[in-house]
Amino acid sequence: MIKGIVKLAIVAVIANAAWHAFVPYSAHFKFKDAVEAASQYSSEKPDDELRAKVLEIAADHDVPLAPEGFTLKRENRHTIIDGSYTQPIEIFPGVSYPYTFVWHTDTFVEQAQKLNDLAAPK
Repeated sequence: MIKGIVKLAIVAVIANAAWHAFVPYSAHFKFKDAVEAASQYSSEKPDDELRAKVLEIAADHDVPLAPEGFTLKRENRHTIIDGSYTQPIEIFPGVSYPYTFVWHTDTFVEQAQKLNDLAAPK
């Protein structure tokens, strides 16, 4: 009987740690995907506007990202965003581990032609 209770307690602790680790990881991957989508469809927006959008996405996903926590650069048709942030993960009730999430997006943007740019066939 005591062995069963101890085993059940160990399983409960492991399940609790797994759940508390899953939530920040899930938010991180959703955040990274949203940043990648925003960078892909923001090719004509200025850098400051895209930086503000990244911070807005971070707030929407409960990601503790500081404005100086990422870099944004554009090279030819690539938008490259690198960043990191640290978030505590509770592995045992009352015991947290600060985990650093690092992310990188490199999106290639192909400019679509606009109707005004299309010339009449000759």
